[in-house]
Amino acid sequence: MDREPGRKQVTHERIVETAARAIRRGGFAGVGVADIMKEAGLTHGGFYAHFASRDALLCEALERAGTDSAGRVAAAIATRPSRGTSALRALVEQYLSESHLVSTENGCPVAALASEMPRQSREVAQVAARRVRGLIAAVQRALPPDAAADSAAVIAGQMVGSLQLARALGPNAEGKALLAATRRALLAQHDTAPGH
Repeated sequence: MDREPGRKQVTHERIVETAARAIRRGGFAGVGVADIMKEAGLTHGGFYAHFASRDALLCEALERAGTDSAGRVAAAIATRPSRGTSALRALVEQYLSESHLVSTENGCPVAALASEMPRQSREVAQVAARRVRGLIAAVQRALPPDAAADSAAVIAGQMVGSLQLARALGPNAEGKALLAATRRALLAQHDTAPGH
C-alpha cells in the first residue's frame, strides 16, 4: 500500500532542493541555514528537526544537485538514438551547451563548486569526491569500449574547466565561443561514431 509522504519528509525535501540550488548559485559559503530556511518558506528554528548540522545539509544538497544533474545528462544521452548521434556527442553537447552556461543554479555541481570542494569538512569533501567520480563514470559510460583508460577523466576535466572558464567570461559571444571550441575539439578527438 502506497502512502503519501509525511509532512516532515515533504518539508525535508523542500529544504534539500532549496539548498541544492543555493550551493550551485552561491557556493558552499553562500549556504546559510537561516537563508535556506527562509527561501524554503520555513522558520530557522525548524532546521535541527531535519539535520544534525549545516554539513549534513550540505552533504544532502550536494548529493541532490549531483543526482539532478546526472539525470539531465542521462536524459540527453537517452535521446541520442532518435537523433542518430553517439552517447558521447549527446553528453558533450548537453554539458557544454549555452543553456548550461547560464543555469549555474540548476547545472552540474562539480563545475559550480570544484574549486571549493577541497576546502570543505571531511564529510562534505567525501560527498564532493563521489560527485566527481560520478561525472567521470558518466563520461566513461558514454565512451566507446575501446577508448583509452584515462580518457574519461581527461574529458570530464576539459568539460568542467571549459564550463568554468566560459562562465567566468560570461554568457556572451566570448563565453559561448569557448564552449563551442571545446565541443568541437572533444568530439573531433573522441567521438568515433560512424558519420561524425
